[in-house]
Amino acid sequence: MRPLARSLPVRVRVPAAGVDARPILDLGLNADGTVEVPSVAEADRIGWYDKGVTPGETGPAVLIGHFDTVRGPAVLKNVSKVGVGDEITVTRADGTTAVFRVRELEQVDKDAFPTAKVYGNTARPELRLVTCGGELVDGHRPDNIIVYADLVAARAA
Repeated sequence: MRPLARSLPVRVRVPAAGVDARPILDLGLNADGTVEVPSVAEADRIGWYDKGVTPGETGPAVLIGHFDTVRGPAVLKNVSKVGVGDEITVTRADGTTAVFRVRELEQVDKDAFPTAKVYGNTARPELRLVTCGGELVDGHRPDNIIVYADLVAARAA
């Protein structure tokens, strides 16, 4: 699949998890160099790491959402229903929809986050969907769940 031109994400759908999120938040870096996450008040929204590529461009576009917060279940509460072969679609500001197919899912301890695998350069358009996981420990989830997907189609508006 040929890469798409840069265009900001405006809507993310993950049918297997019942997700239809819009608008998309722009997430940058915190003062300590870690990636921002949506606020608790925005737990029903997905954010896009705006220091990287947009979904459909060559490289890994990274989307981040909460599994849950102190207020209860959040936008990615059903991420466990996502499996290899499922589709994730990203509607873009230019009206196109980038269609990604899930290739891999990974649950890792936050202290062993695979930064290079998630954010490192790729030769093709890819998508990462990142959320928290694992059993609660002292009010926090110790793991990250990462969904890796490849661009398989682009649809015009």
